[in-house]
Amino acid sequence: MEGRPAHLYEPLGDRKVRCTACARYCTIPAGSHGFCFVRQNVDGRLVSLSYGKAAALQIDPIEKKPLSHYRPGTRVLSIGTVGCNWRCRYCQNAEISQEREVTGRSLTPSQAVELALRRGCDGITFTYNEPTIFAEYARDIADAAHRAGLFTTFVTNGYLTPESTAYLAGALDAVSVDFKGSGEPGFLRKYITAKGPEPIWSTMRQLKEAGVHVEVTDLIVPTVGDDETALRGLACYVRDALGADTPFHLLRWHPDYLMLDLPETPITTLERLHAAARDEGLEYVYLGNVWGHPLEHTVCPGCRSVVVERYGFEIRGWHLDRDHRCRTCGHRIPIVGDPPPTYATDRRFPVALR
Repeated sequence: MEGRPAHLYEPLGDRKVRCTACARYCTIPAGSHGFCFVRQNVDGRLVSLSYGKAAALQIDPIEKKPLSHYRPGTRVLSIGTVGCNWRCRYCQNAEISQEREVTGRSLTPSQAVELALRRGCDGITFTYNEPTIFAEYARDIADAAHRAGLFTTFVTNGYLTPESTAYLAGALDAVSVDFKGSGEPGFLRKYITAKGPEPIWSTMRQLKEAGVHVEVTDLIVPTVGDDETALRGLACYVRDALGADTPFHLLRWHPDYLMLDLPETPITTLERLHAAARDEGLEYVYLGNVWGHPLEHTVCPGCRSVVVERYGFEIRGWHLDRDHRCRTCGHRIPIVGDPPPTYATDRRFPVALR
């Protein structure tokens, strides 16, 4: 049988199954696939077709995920497969996420960990497509990674179920939950083919309660996904449900895939939304994909001093003491881990694995 037996599903009778990996809860007749194309009902049992098939492999700085408050200055082996549970019309990885033929480089969990260690990585990240659809594969890699002393992270749209969140939470150290259009339901339906943000809210709360480090990103699509009211609503939810000290990233969008008629997000729009998020009480708001902008830096909420200087994915200055307190006013900054001693001279740009 091709693929690997899945864990996240329940039988329904008449050889049908209900997939519980993502919030679509696909009901799949025998011989059919779920919305993601990589979870198939084989004679009444759900199979993960993409298990052990890596469609994308690359060494990245952790800041690319983006994770700014978790293990700064480290690098990770990034792994993705084909398929996705969303249909983002501007997807930057459409060549794999929207692929219906299950292909990829054969890579077992032990081989993934061996590759990460051999390449000097500090952790493994599941990214590029939505990792929830290959949850069983990610869980097995994460368990092996932890045994080898590596950390693990997800870059996810957060469209999980309580079942899959519980299944994955114990295997993950950190997640970047990637919102689109500030979670505005009309945007999600039109440009993503998702009903609404409610499953994402639940996922973030459940992960936070399980002790997983959570950072939130919001991709700002100009004119159609840059509503300030929606952004303020998202910022308030993050503040109240996850904490005002949750890192919040506003990412610049660029035209891709099926949406090539819009410009890149104006920097003035990002700056306006940054001010709105700060106005709603979020303490650590970042701009992404605007290298060299001062709003990339980590700023102390106590005295407004720059405590971590950033340029894109690089750390160029570290102004915290050993307890992660601001050297100017003593305010403690909630960052997990210190950068490697060579962070100021070791420029860790992405490295593709061929």
